[in-house]
Amino acid sequence: MTSMSENISGQFGRLGRAANNVHPLHLLAGIGAVLVGLTLVTPFAFEAYGDNAFIALTIAAGLLAIVATRLSERAPPDRALWLIFGLGIALRIYVLLFGPFLSSDIYRYIWDGGVQAAGINPYRYFPADEALAFLRDGAIFPHINRADTAVTIYPPVAQLFFLIVTRIGESVTVMRLALLGCEAVTVTLIVLLLRRMNRPVTRVVAYLWHPLPLWEIANSGHIDALMVALMMLGLFTALTGHALRGAVLIALSVLVKPFAAAVFAGIWRPWDLKMPLVVIATVSLCYLPYLSVGWGVLGFLTKGYLTEEGVSAGNDLWLLSLWRLVFGEHQGDVAAYVVMAALVLLLRGVSVARNSDRTVASALGDINMLLLLTLLLVSPNYPWYFLVIAPFVALCGTSANWVVSIGGLLLSEQLDWDFYLPRMVTKSILFGGLLLAWALVAWKTRMQRTAETGLSS
Repeated sequence: MTSMSENISGQFGRLGRAANNVHPLHLLAGIGAVLVGLTLVTPFAFEAYGDNAFIALTIAAGLLAIVATRLSERAPPDRALWLIFGLGIALRIYVLLFGPFLSSDIYRYIWDGGVQAAGINPYRYFPADEALAFLRDGAIFPHINRADTAVTIYPPVAQLFFLIVTRIGESVTVMRLALLGCEAVTVTLIVLLLRRMNRPVTRVVAYLWHPLPLWEIANSGHIDALMVALMMLGLFTALTGHALRGAVLIALSVLVKPFAAAVFAGIWRPWDLKMPLVVIATVSLCYLPYLSVGWGVLGFLTKGYLTEEGVSAGNDLWLLSLWRLVFGEHQGDVAAYVVMAALVLLLRGVSVARNSDRTVASALGDINMLLLLTLLLVSPNYPWYFLVIAPFVALCGTSANWVVSIGGLLLSEQLDWDFYLPRMVTKSILFGGLLLAWALVAWKTRMQRTAETGLSS
C-alpha cells in the first residue's frame, strides 16, 4: 500500500515538473483549445440535454478561465495578447451564429426601439395593446415576454440606446453587435486600468475568456453590457481626475440598470454637494422626454416585477429566506430586511467614501466589495445581473469575484431540467461560496498578521 501511494505521488510530482517545463504560452494555448472545444459543443448540448448541460459546460469553462488567468501572467505579454484577443473574438463570433438560448429580453429591446421610432412613449402601452397592432411583425413581436401584462421596465438611457440601434436595423443580430460594441469599450477600459495599476495587461483574459459575458452578451444580448460600459467609463474618468464627469457617466449607467449605483461611493467625497446635484440633474433630464405618462415611467418595476421576482414577498432574498428557515416567516420581515440591507450598504458606502487611500487599486477594490455586497443582499435570480462584477474579475482577481461570476451561471435555468435544483439550493451554493471566500480571505489575513507580529516580537 505504501509503495502504491509513493508511486502515485511520484507520478503527480513528475507531471507537475513536466508542466513547469512547458512554456506558459503553450499551456495558455492548450487551455484555449479546450475552451474552444467546450464552447463548440455547448449549443448542441443545450439543445439535446437542456439547461443542466449548459450549466455544466459553462462552469467548466469558467474554471478554465481561472487557470488561463494564472498562466497569462507568466506568458510573454505581446504574444499572449494576440492569443487572448483572437480567441475571445472568435468565441463571440461563434455564439452569434445561434439565437438567444436562455432569455428573450432582446426582443423587448427591439420592440421598444420601434415603438419610440413611431413617436409613441414606450411606457404607455403593453406590446399586445391594440394601439400598437400596426407595429406587430412575425420576427420580433411573437417572442416578446409579458407582451400582454407589462409595459417596458427599462430606464430612459436604455430606451435611447434601443432607439438608436434599431434605426440601424431592427434585428437580433444588429442589437447584439451593438452590445458587443459596448463590451469592446469595457475591455479597453479594463486594459487601461490594469496599466495604471501596473498589473499584467494579460489579465484581461479573465474577462475575454469568461463564459458569463460570452453567453450573456454575445448570445443572449443583455443590455447590462451598456450598463457595464458606462459604469467603467465613468469610473475611469473619475479616477483619472474628472470626478463630476465620471459621476454623470455613472448616473447614465444607473439609468440602464440600477445595480451600478453602488459605484458612486467610490468616487464621492462626504460633504461634496456638487456631485449629488449633478447626478439628480442628469437623472431628471433623462426622464424628461418620457414624463407624459407620469409615474408610468417606472414601468413594470412598480406594477409587478418586484412581485414576480419574489422580492416583495421576500421569497428570493437569500439571506431573508435563510432567516425564515430558522425562525419562520413574520409579518413585516421583508420591510425590516430592506431597511437593514439599505443601512448596511449605506454604512459601507460612507466608509468607502471616507477612505483616505484614493489610489486606483484601492478605489477599485472598495467598489468591487460594494458591488459584491449589493449582489449578496439583493440576490438576483438571473445570471446576467452578475455581469456588473465581470470586469473586476480581471481588475481585482479575488476568489470572491470568481465564485460569484462563475456561480451566477447556476441561475441559467428555464425549469426544464431532467434534474432540477430549487433556486434556494443554487443560491445557497452561489452566495454560500461568496461568504466562504470572504471568510478564507479574512482567516489568511489574520494568520499573516499573527505571523508578522510574532516575527517582530
